[in-house]
Amino acid sequence: MLSNATQALAFVDLETTGASATKDRITEIGIVLVDEDGVREWNQLVHPQTRIPLFIEQLTGISNEMVAEMPSFAQVAGEVAELLEGRLFIAHNARFDYGFLKNEFSRVGMTFRPQVLCTVKLSRALYPHFHRHNLDSLIERHGLQAKDRHRALADAQLIHQFWTQAYEQFSEETVDVAVQRLVGRSSLPSNIDPLLIHDLPEAPGVYLFYGENDLPLYIGKSVNIRNRVLAHFGADHKNNKEMSLAQQLRRIDWIETAGELGALLLEARLIKEKTPVHNQRLRRKSALCAWQLQQQGEQLKPVLSWAGELDFGAQDNLYGLYHSLRDAQKALRGVAEQHGLCLSVLGLEKTAAGRPCFGYQIKKCRGACVGTEAPLAHAARVLIAMQKLKLAVWPYPGAIGISEGEELHVIDRWCYLGTAKNEAEIAELLQAGVPAFDRDTYMLLSKSLKKAEVVVLPQALCVAG
Repeated sequence: MLSNATQALAFVDLETTGASATKDRITEIGIVLVDEDGVREWNQLVHPQTRIPLFIEQLTGISNEMVAEMPSFAQVAGEVAELLEGRLFIAHNARFDYGFLKNEFSRVGMTFRPQVLCTVKLSRALYPHFHRHNLDSLIERHGLQAKDRHRALADAQLIHQFWTQAYEQFSEETVDVAVQRLVGRSSLPSNIDPLLIHDLPEAPGVYLFYGENDLPLYIGKSVNIRNRVLAHFGADHKNNKEMSLAQQLRRIDWIETAGELGALLLEARLIKEKTPVHNQRLRRKSALCAWQLQQQGEQLKPVLSWAGELDFGAQDNLYGLYHSLRDAQKALRGVAEQHGLCLSVLGLEKTAAGRPCFGYQIKKCRGACVGTEAPLAHAARVLIAMQKLKLAVWPYPGAIGISEGEELHVIDRWCYLGTAKNEAEIAELLQAGVPAFDRDTYMLLSKSLKKAEVVVLPQALCVAG
């Protein structure tokens, strides 16, 4: 990309019938064109081929009567494309303006693939000490001259003014570097539409990578979906896993959530449901087991119990969560070695009655196997040693909701039932029943509950569910 001082630029603003780029339409286009020949402006009212809502008329001052005799976008598409061709597309909250133009061009069979710069992001990069970066804040902060706020050309002029001031307040190199970083195209895999970079939301949620025949390849989560997805491919030349993923990738999908907790819960669920190839750690669906301490005479002995036999969400006296007998025994052996417990008494080593275990012979057992440590003393030490592995018992009488934004994550007995926005959706989740106990969800919730905003669901609603 050329230096920003010499590159052809287009400062763009649109007025529309609403906020949905796929459903609403453009009513006005304003463009400030800047290049080596100077500055020129272009403005056009557009017939949206639908009625302009009253509140939009009041906000923009553009009425249905004003656009009644104006050309449709299809009639001006060629001219707009020619004006924007080869220029850096600059807009405030650029995803909005780019999204509308992309959809309008698509309706007339034209492709729109500009390099895009968002001045909201540029303001954040250059003025990180300020909290607000909307256009009204920029007007107030930088003394921008607003002639006719909420009209397309006037707002495009404001963006151009902000750009000019940025170059006056900072060195050319400083602004150029910020712009290059914001505009620089990610090395998206060749099978992915490069325009996707502009569609990815900068919001919390889960993203899903699919390969040939829609095979799930990888599921991840982030508080900023766009940044995380692009990070995968920005480093694909350094990481064999990322390179392999990029070569196999055919489609990217995503689901936005209200916040980080929703993303974490949804990721854990989707990985279990879809078992993506590259999510080795979280995709395991095998049965869970845990140790129970049972009184046998004067000794406490760990006995392995499986999730199918007990309600892991509500059962007391459970220690650790493991996917196999081998994992459980390895963990118990580690506890024994750390606390000097008897492997024979714990059932990890078979010895004849009264014979010392191997640990006693190397002075790592205090002798519960041969009677030099009292059974009750050993039992007390077992109980203390196992405490850090103890599973928390579900502390509520029924299901609860965890508030996040305007959503409620419905949880029962450490199991994630789903996310709801109203009482009807809550009831629907409760009617579906409690899913199988999941280790990853339990670990996540046992930490999150300590600082979460919990809503205990009414008992009547839980019973109805």
